[in-house]
Amino acid sequence: MNIYDISKITGFSTATVSRVINGSSNVSEKTREKVLAVIEEYGYTPNVFARGLGLNTMKTIGIMCTDSSDRYIAQAVYYLEENLREQNYDLILCCTGHDIHVKQKQMKLIMSKRVDAVILVGSSYVEETEEMCSYIAEAARSVPVMLINGILNAPNVFCTLCDDRSAMHDITRYTLSTGRSRPVYIYNSHSYSSKQKLAGFRDALDACGIAYSDDMLLYVPSDPSHSLLYGAKKALEERRPVFDCVIASEDLLAAGALKYAKAQGMRIPEDVSITGFNDSDICECCDPELTSVDNKLETLCTQCVSSLMTLFSDRSAVPAQTVFTAEIKKRDTTF
Repeated sequence: MNIYDISKITGFSTATVSRVINGSSNVSEKTREKVLAVIEEYGYTPNVFARGLGLNTMKTIGIMCTDSSDRYIAQAVYYLEENLREQNYDLILCCTGHDIHVKQKQMKLIMSKRVDAVILVGSSYVEETEEMCSYIAEAARSVPVMLINGILNAPNVFCTLCDDRSAMHDITRYTLSTGRSRPVYIYNSHSYSSKQKLAGFRDALDACGIAYSDDMLLYVPSDPSHSLLYGAKKALEERRPVFDCVIASEDLLAAGALKYAKAQGMRIPEDVSITGFNDSDICECCDPELTSVDNKLETLCTQCVSSLMTLFSDRSAVPAQTVFTAEIKKRDTTF
């Protein structure tokens, strides 16, 4: 069964049948009902690729992320899928990891599917050199490329992000304002977002008159065999730094610090304050509940899809960068 068969059965032209299938309003209700009745009777399913050729759209968006098991990324993909579905768009998801060659290969794969746009989830797609980002710029010559939580300056690339630097500055300064003076900063990435957070941490030290030292930093490398929670706890056990507050770049790292502090008999927040970042559901699962930064992930994803829909009709109406302000969610691990 194809569109020509439906045309013969109904007596309508293939153009009329096509308009019914594509939801055009330029057909009578009686005609629409007759064509749809035949489609239902014979179980006809339109060929998506052929339909896309006629409409100049596949109604499909490609999404690339580094690791769908990451809580932040998984949540972002969920919000994106939810918003795209409301706009009657399908999605193709590719998990690339962090290797640049795999990223390039997966971008080629997505582009071969004739997608209408590509969404990059996470600042790990902001590479260190312009040459390493060239595969993104090349894709953007054909379709809009949306980047969540990073900045990449290239034509037809549109960035939606939280001001992570200001957010980390604010939560660090707030913590230090409660009388703390010996912070430890725990992080697990060297991505664009991570660098912004570290810069915000240092900004807050300067603002509070505390001299920065590399001894304040505790890097927790990713380990597929252990969670970041375990990694943070283990790193603190091995380093045993002297501290009265922990500023973490991610909630799981903060939860690991909390677990370590409690094992050492520290009172929280009397002896040590602990803060996370992302305001994930982990915060309310901790005991005591964890103070964190709400970096407005749902808002970022909703705005990303909204901007994309606007781009399809009016490219000049969307700015290259849309930046949102985070919010501190105070709970029981700080005063």
